[in-house]
Amino acid sequence: MTMKSIVLENPFSFKFAEKELDDTLLPDEALIKIRKIGICGTDYHAFRGKQPFFSYPRILGHELGAEVVKIGDQLAASSDVKIGDKVSLEPYLNCGTCQPCQNGKSNCCETLQVMGVHVDGGMTEYLKVPIRKLHRSETLSFEQLALVETLSIGAHAVQRAEVSAKDLVMVIGAGPIGLSVIQFAKLAGAKVIVLDTNLERLDFAKNVMQADIIIDGGVSNNTQNSAEILRGSLKGNLPTIIFDATGNPNSMQKAFNYVAFGGKLVFVGLFIGDVVFHD
Repeated sequence: MTMKSIVLENPFSFKFAEKELDDTLLPDEALIKIRKIGICGTDYHAFRGKQPFFSYPRILGHELGAEVVKIGDQLAASSDVKIGDKVSLEPYLNCGTCQPCQNGKSNCCETLQVMGVHVDGGMTEYLKVPIRKLHRSETLSFEQLALVETLSIGAHAVQRAEVSAKDLVMVIGAGPIGLSVIQFAKLAGAKVIVLDTNLERLDFAKNVMQADIIIDGGVSNNTQNSAEILRGSLKGNLPTIIFDATGNPNSMQKAFNYVAFGGKLVFVGLFIGDVVFHD
């Protein structure tokens, strides 16, 4: 049986490809059929040749809703995943044995490989994956399952920052990742301020995501006393936790000016270059 794929050969250059499907599986692997694929900012950056830690050619795609069609060894497989299940894929392949993996920080694995970035991803009909990286659902659609990975970014950031109801959180950047941070910060009970330069995104953050305060960054970011503007909106206070979800170097540099004394600054994004701050 042949399998169809879309390959990013070089920046700005996709190629349609077909090859024979090798469905031979290791005992801890499953074969999944890709049903829905999300298009991430990472994919756009790779297409434009601006994604760090990337090499060509590469099959993109790490936001996936899929169906389990084969399991390597039914006895060795997780009892939670069976043939026919609808699943979301956790696309971060970690070794499980290095120091960070042993300390519960598998995302910091010394040999981490992200599917669709370091190794081929899901813009293909079938994919072999470790069974332990599949998360089944009886209620979510394939489209919803493809969003699980996106939402998990915000969930992870909020969890690592230890957000609580006593925190005053500011999210800079109300794109998809920023929205996921807003959602989980609200679930943690925090008061949430959202800063962006896009008024439509700010309206969505306010009316749909229930952000407590919205700030037009197109105005405040061009003002010398941005922190003082914040204090004016927050009864003299500053955010105790700031999440910058822009991946923009200028925004990330300026974020140091907004955080309260003793607060936390969390970067939920990256760029090619150095982050420099005055110590």
